[in-house]
Amino acid sequence: MKSRSLAERLLSDNLLTRWNVTLDELTQVVDQNPSLRGMVLGYLAELKLETLWLSSRQITSVGKPDDHDRSRKGDRLIRYRGADFIYESKSLQTTTVKSTPEGWIGKAQVDASDRRTVTLPDGSSMATTCLLTNEFDILAVNVFAFENRWRFVFAKNSDLPRSRYRRYSDYQRSHLLATLVEVTWPPKPPFRPEPFSLMNEILQERMRSTENPSGALRKTKK
Repeated sequence: MKSRSLAERLLSDNLLTRWNVTLDELTQVVDQNPSLRGMVLGYLAELKLETLWLSSRQITSVGKPDDHDRSRKGDRLIRYRGADFIYESKSLQTTTVKSTPEGWIGKAQVDASDRRTVTLPDGSSMATTCLLTNEFDILAVNVFAFENRWRFVFAKNSDLPRSRYRRYSDYQRSHLLATLVEVTWPPKPPFRPEPFSLMNEILQERMRSTENPSGALRKTKK
C-alpha cells in the first residue's frame, strides 16, 4: 500500500475534513453557542499555556490529568528543577472585561466544574464548588479576552483571595478560594506575567518547610 504524503495526512487529520463541515459552519456554531465557545477557548488555553510557557528546557515533563477524575484538580502537571507542580488554567468572564485608562480589568471564574465533596485539613468534609487552598500550586489565567492575544497571568494558590460566602464558617472560608478573582493587564499582585519566579519561591518555601517542619506547623496553627 502506497504511503500517504505529509499533506495528505494533515488534510485527513483536519477537523473540518473529519466532520465534513466548512470553517464558516464551525464558526457559526461556536458564535451561536457561548457555552461551547467558552469550552473550546478553555481547552485551547491549556494547549497555549503548555506551548508558550511549559516548554522550557528547565521543565522536564508535562502531563494532563484525566478530566473525569474528580479527586484531583489541575490542568497540567509539570516537573521543574526536580519538583512537581500543579497548574490550574482558567479564563476571563467576557462580560466582566473592561478597558480603563490604566489598562484592562476583568474577573476569572476560579472554581470547580461541579459541586463535589472536599476534605479540609482538620478532617472535616463539605460539599462545595470552591477550590481548596492546597489543590494546586499555580493559577494560570489566560487574558485573551482583553485584546484577542494569547497572554497569561500567574499567581500562587497561597496568594489568591479566600471565599467570603457567609454560610461557610471562618475555618472553612480560610481553606476555600474565592470563585471570582479580579485580573488586570498589565498584571497586578498577586499576579505576574511569568510563572518561573513563582515556582522558585514555592521551591524555597518547600525547602524551609522541610528544614523546619515544627516551625511551619506552628505558623499554620496561628
